[in-house]
Amino acid sequence: QRNSVTTCKIIMVLYFIGLGLGDEKDITVKGLEAVRGCARCYLEHYTAILGVDREKLEKFYGVPVLEADRDMVETQADKIIDGADKENVAFLVVGDVFAATTHSDLMIRAVEKKIKVEVIHNASIMNAVSACGLQLYSFGQTVSICFFSEKFRPTSFYDKIKLNQKNGFHTLCLLDIKVKEQSFENLMKGRKIYEPPRFMTVNQALEQLLEVEEEKKLEVLNRDTQVVGLARVGQSGQRIVAGPVGKLLEIDFGPPLHSLVIPGETHFLEQDMLKFYSLEALAERGVEIEYIANSSDSVEESNDSVEESKDST
Repeated sequence: QRNSVTTCKIIMVLYFIGLGLGDEKDITVKGLEAVRGCARCYLEHYTAILGVDREKLEKFYGVPVLEADRDMVETQADKIIDGADKENVAFLVVGDVFAATTHSDLMIRAVEKKIKVEVIHNASIMNAVSACGLQLYSFGQTVSICFFSEKFRPTSFYDKIKLNQKNGFHTLCLLDIKVKEQSFENLMKGRKIYEPPRFMTVNQALEQLLEVEEEKKLEVLNRDTQVVGLARVGQSGQRIVAGPVGKLLEIDFGPPLHSLVIPGETHFLEQDMLKFYSLEALAERGVEIEYIANSSDSVEESNDSVEESKDST
């Protein structure tokens, strides 16, 4: 009688793993087990940031973590994908995996190369925004607000906010992040010189919204419009404040990341939650609110405090 030997082929995996919103401990148990079984781990480092630095992730995960900037993910994706059929590789994303469309593109490329892909989800601002008390199913289109410059002032997001308002929907505004970005001059001259990181604050987003309203006259927003500012959602220093635009312009929301919500029609329970986060209610509960002398300075102040925030976390 002949003995038959069955050979089992071990299939390697390219993992897409959401890290959540807070710190190194927000990763799921399943995600952590996957990371510790990988030969290479890449941290996507341009659509969002955690409240801790890469070194803390490495210490907690027990494996080296390589930062993947926009250029690597969008134009050099093969560096991540190649070899994933021979060893396990992890692509780590702050928040949830597919909040940014570039990550979907990376997955499609891997599948086209016959590489096995597994996705491990986590919380993102897209669902954690409900911490402000507005019901998720009452949100309309999410919009992104970009930094304005002399040559670049996109305002198409404003029409989407108007449409949401027309339908009674809330609007989540994701605020711009500039990490490892080149100036227009350096980009044109092919110089690998990068600008300092910038993170849009609630204050600057409101200032730009008021500018667009002045231009478009759509009656979307004015200084009396009730809005909600959110900062560092999911972290220990989370800050949520609801109130009129004019009041929120005066508040220092602290280090990034910031988001903004423009409420639509509200249920009485939502109204109660907005009152809960009002300046008056926060003061009654003894919550300390810091104010700034000039709201236009808030971006620089927030950027300067990024490293301080990471250290304190």
